[in-house]
Amino acid sequence: MDKKTEDFYIRLKEELANTSLWPTEYLFKFIVPSDKNKVAIVEDAFNEMGAVINTNQSKTGKYTSVSISVLMKNPQTVIDKYQELSKVEGIISL
Repeated sequence: MDKKTEDFYIRLKEELANTSLWPTEYLFKFIVPSDKNKVAIVEDAFNEMGAVINTNQSKTGKYTSVSISVLMKNPQTVIDKYQELSKVEGIISL
């Protein structure tokens, strides 16, 4: 992980710790190329966590937005999910 990315996650963890009481319901939002396998990887990462997952394909069909509302234990668990899914080619985390 490069320094810029590492600094981003450190800042995000601090902001999450200061703005929410944990555990809390957290909303993840991703933009994924409309490839069934890539969308499935994102959805599967939250399997058996009681997540509510909504997907919406773009007008052109090139991309799929994936919104996931799930109870997270603490800021580190949020960071861990972002890092896990950053390996999906073409994913954008919002």
